[in-house]
Amino acid sequence: MTIAIIGGGNLGKSIAQGLLENDFVANKITVTRNKINLLSDLKNQGIQVSNNNIKAAENAQIIIIAVKPYKITEVLQNINPVITSDKIIVSVVSDYSITQIEDHLKNIPSIIRAMPNTAAGVNESMTCLASNNATLEDMSVVTNIFNSLGETIEINEALMDAATVLGACGIAYVLRFIRGMIQGGIEIGFDAQTATQIATQTVKGASELLLQKGNHPEAEIDKVTTPKGCTIAGLNEMEHQGFSSALIKGIKTSFDSIS
Repeated sequence: MTIAIIGGGNLGKSIAQGLLENDFVANKITVTRNKINLLSDLKNQGIQVSNNNIKAAENAQIIIIAVKPYKITEVLQNINPVITSDKIIVSVVSDYSITQIEDHLKNIPSIIRAMPNTAAGVNESMTCLASNNATLEDMSVVTNIFNSLGETIEINEALMDAATVLGACGIAYVLRFIRGMIQGGIEIGFDAQTATQIATQTVKGASELLLQKGNHPEAEIDKVTTPKGCTIAGLNEMEHQGFSSALIKGIKTSFDSIS
């Protein structure tokens, strides 16, 4: 299986790195970027690097487009002559529909929209997939690729903008929360390194509780909130300051900016 990742930015490189971590053959993967020198770390691991999108797309069975939204139209127009109906195009570009992709192609292959996040680089991505023309076989192939980078879920394409906000932008929301925990930890006496270790493992543990037990978050919260205890005191103060409301409003504002 040959894979071309057109767009070797943060997300494209994370996908490539995740594939390597799961034993995909390095020289079967090509990553493109105008500034090819920025892909030296991938090249050193055996991945093919190039600044020729047309050649990369021509030689690939699966083409993952991971460019900025303002660049995708130009990319599609450039690779259009080498796109055949037996290829698979996977777009991880936000706010660009399958219909828009089809409008720039002479031959229509299987087209799948995917929204992973940068945790793909450590095999912990949450990837949402959507298509309206992919065969079950092609969808299975792409699902297997992204399953190697974490977890996948198939959704209606109408929810892809929402998936972008909750799953991809969500990485930044969680990291900002962790940063806040670290800053609080420093204020109450820990050095930065220790505070970081405690905060990051605590967030990882909280996630695993929900993933493994399937409980509602409040059920796990109830287990650590005792009458007149320090946990409920802290939680109530956060809510008085608009913690949940600010997070919800932030998610909604991000969604409104792309929808």
